[in-house]
Amino acid sequence: MLKKLYHLVLSMSLLLIPLLSSSNANAAEAPLFEKGKEVPLKVMSYNIHHGVGEDGALDLKRIAELIKQSGADIIGLQEVDNHFSDRSNFEDQAKWLADYLGMNYAYAANLDYEPLQEGQHRRQYGTAVLSKYPILSSENHLLTNIPYPVNPTEQRGLSETTINVKGNHVHFFNTHLDNKRAEQRDLQIKEILEIAKHNEGTSIFAGDFNATPDSGEIMKMSAQYMDAFAKLAQDVDFTYPSLPQPDRRIDYVFASDDVQIKSAQVIRTEASDHLPISVDLVISKKHVQN
Repeated sequence: MLKKLYHLVLSMSLLLIPLLSSSNANAAEAPLFEKGKEVPLKVMSYNIHHGVGEDGALDLKRIAELIKQSGADIIGLQEVDNHFSDRSNFEDQAKWLADYLGMNYAYAANLDYEPLQEGQHRRQYGTAVLSKYPILSSENHLLTNIPYPVNPTEQRGLSETTINVKGNHVHFFNTHLDNKRAEQRDLQIKEILEIAKHNEGTSIFAGDFNATPDSGEIMKMSAQYMDAFAKLAQDVDFTYPSLPQPDRRIDYVFASDDVQIKSAQVIRTEASDHLPISVDLVISKKHVQN
């Protein structure tokens, strides 16, 4: 009896060997799969003037509510204070907005001063990124500041973040360029393009570029990346000043050519001296190995 049982088990084991071999072969030759579907993404750029509106009121909640109502997924903010001074009640504005909105954030200090008293926070001023999606990494690149005419003007920077948008790693850049000299902005644009070219995949840029679309420096930018408003040929695109009536476009969203630009709008508000812009995009599918 035991001998018959032994032969039965042996026979069944031999039958299973081809099946196991086939299973292992399929695992080794696993096909590519789509990590993250084609996904809509709303991006905003907003110079918030450290939270002070055209009515002179410091009101971060007003900024936050505007962002919430816009439905933006990723927001590039400029002129953001971090314990900077009494003009913003020494608030960590990026953290406050992120906490209020339930978003992730990354702060980039372009100005970084000693605290007024020992033991207090450093006083910083710069840009911030808010995101509904996880921020995987962030880095701030300080841009070259040439003398003007003896002393340099305000230090500017390029914030670089990598954001995981449903499996797609999006390189999101946020900047605020020099407001005094075209030659300074031209140099800063060249640096931005040099930094960005080292990344593969989707790139999106937001910021206050302090230059109009017909300027030489913006033409350099739009030669490499799609200007959302220009792509849609929209006439109503002025962003500054917010009151009494904007008369120029100096705030932008640019994107790499693997992004679809669906719509763009300027949002009317007196919450800052700039008007925010929001752009509806579609991020292309990415294929990665399992």
